[in-house]
Amino acid sequence: MRVLLVEAEENIRDSVKLNLELDGFEVVEAITGKQAIHRFQNEHFDLIILDIMLPEMNGLDVCEQIRLTNLKVPILMLTAKGEPEDRIAGLKKGADDYLPKPFHLDELLLRVQNLIKRSSENPENTPEVFEFGNNWVNFLTYEANGVNGKFNLTKREAMLIKLLVDRKNEVVSRQQILQSVWGYDVFPSTRTIDNFILSFRKYFEVDPKNPVYFHSVRGVGYKFIG
Repeated sequence: MRVLLVEAEENIRDSVKLNLELDGFEVVEAITGKQAIHRFQNEHFDLIILDIMLPEMNGLDVCEQIRLTNLKVPILMLTAKGEPEDRIAGLKKGADDYLPKPFHLDELLLRVQNLIKRSSENPENTPEVFEFGNNWVNFLTYEANGVNGKFNLTKREAMLIKLLVDRKNEVVSRQQILQSVWGYDVFPSTRTIDNFILSFRKYFEVDPKNPVYFHSVRGVGYKFIG
């Protein structure tokens, strides 16, 4: 699980990072709001811990920007003690939870675990056999049925379809696809992913040039609409 920790205060950032890593999380740091946006746009994260008081761009604006493209990633907002208006504003911008400063690390870790548990995409969230239109995919056997009848997918094809289906109607970034399907050590070119999407259109779309299910979002990533 990867956490984006956005905190300008070095002592708090170091302490939170250490404790998250001891709990098994991979932690990526950002100090400014703009740096947080840049990292979020180029990497995949399972949770964001976001302070409100940040240089360049405050946490409320960062939260709002993230929610424009991603409604699912959990956001835990850190707020100054005694400022309920900040907490309310954070929740209105799309934060899932808030924690006032100063806080106990045990409470922070508990909130993180609860948010991860609530938002995690468990295998049972997508059925073993997923149907869309007249098509279906069996994610265990890699068997599929498309516009030309039954055929077999490769393991990587099935993994990519499942990733897109798990996050249907949401844009999945190229970086997230690379990390989830290819892993951290082998990064294919963008063209490779494009070719996979083109293959899916040939498999499942009645008119591949006007896709209903598999869409490319220029400069961002890909989206399954279902």
